[in-house]
Amino acid sequence: MTAETQLPQATGSCCSPSGSCHDGASADATTQDGVTTVYQVTGMTCGHCEGAVSAEISEIEGVTSVKAVASTGQVTVTSQAPLDEEAVRAAVDEAGYELAGQA
Repeated sequence: MTAETQLPQATGSCCSPSGSCHDGASADATTQDGVTTVYQVTGMTCGHCEGAVSAEISEIEGVTSVKAVASTGQVTVTSQAPLDEEAVRAAVDEAGYELAGQA
């Protein structure tokens, strides 16, 4: 004897009302907390690298949070307004790494 559980049909997903995991927005996403942009940085290999990149990007005016992940090379930056990519590039360069662009 087997029991089956029937779940109600969802009309969307947890990701977006349209049911897709992406809403078609660009790499910059505006939220109540500001603008979130994900950058690809090459050369990070450890927690020290993450800290160095995060510290330099955090010094850019308007940045409210930075999360760098060495294993993926992605750096998620939240700021009050869109950032000038050259300012981000200069900060990453100052930390000793290379900005490949937006992820």
